Amino acid sequence: MATRTIWKGAITFGLVHIPVGLHTATTESGVDFDWLDRRSMDPVGYKRINKRTGKEIQSKDIVKGVEYEDGQYVIVSPDEISEAYPRTTQTIEIQQFVRAEEVSFVFLERPYYVAPINKGHKVYALLRDTLVKTGKIGIAKVVIQTKQHLAALIPSGDALVLNLMRWGDEVKSPDGLDLPKTGAKSMSPSASELKMAKMLVDEMSEEWNPEQYQDEFKSAIMHLVQQKVKAGKTETVIEPQEEAPAYADNVIDLTELLQRSLGRGGSAKTSRGKAASGGAKKTTRKSPAKKASASKTATAKKRGKPARKAA
Repeated sequence: MATRTIWKGAITFGLVHIPVGLHTATTESGVDFDWLDRRSMDPVGYKRINKRTGKEIQSKDIVKGVEYEDGQYVIVSPDEISEAYPRTTQTIEIQQFVRAEEVSFVFLERPYYVAPINKGHKVYALLRDTLVKTGKIGIAKVVIQTKQHLAALIPSGDALVLNLMRWGDEVKSPDGLDLPKTGAKSMSPSASELKMAKMLVDEMSEEWNPEQYQDEFKSAIMHLVQQKVKAGKTETVIEPQEEAPAYADNVIDLTELLQRSLGRGGSAKTSRGKAASGGAKKTTRKSPAKKASASKTATAKKRGKPARKAA
């Protein structure tokens, strides 16, 4: 199923330039639970609370601070944050090629399909087939939505997949865990144990088919929901038409950034480790109802805490 292009730019390595677009490779799935007041079936909102006084505060009085020592903060303004953001380069700049087995899966975070555009198909196929034959993957840097990422460019069937990676300092070392040492004599299994374990693995081995695995929890909950609907056990919830507070941060409109970049002549080649000039910011406006819903969802995901009843 075709998906919209969320990013356009180019893969570059050496003097090779491959125009490409990024497409989402995953979709969110699960049960979406909303918080409701059991006494009145009113939707439960979220408040910004001063942790010391317990009083609600307005968004205009909130500033962003970075704790550099225990209890000591540096206040950073939205303008300073914008200036410090990496600028959009429109480039997946390959830094080096490494053997695929050298990169642990714990570094991989989010995949995107990479598709060629503007007659870049032949060079795209050349890179894909070369990676397959050499057993290598490309390690690249890319800027998406004003944030710089480390990424792995991996061949997968007909496609190249750009898998965003965690930076090295974001992955914890297993040192300190009580793990059996590889090759330790005291932990070495006997020949018969290895034989039986191998037989069991062989017996359970099949070709990988992701479609055979389903979210059983979601299926069970949705089945329960359907039973309750058939039995008439439903509640009516009226969402109040309240205006969400204004945010101090501007929302970056990626489409506007791309349009402005293309208007200046499209993708530009950049020297290694340097970024080209970026676009302008634009504040996205929503209707009050949609703003309230978006505010609720975003805050819930960010805090991961039970909500408080809306005023």
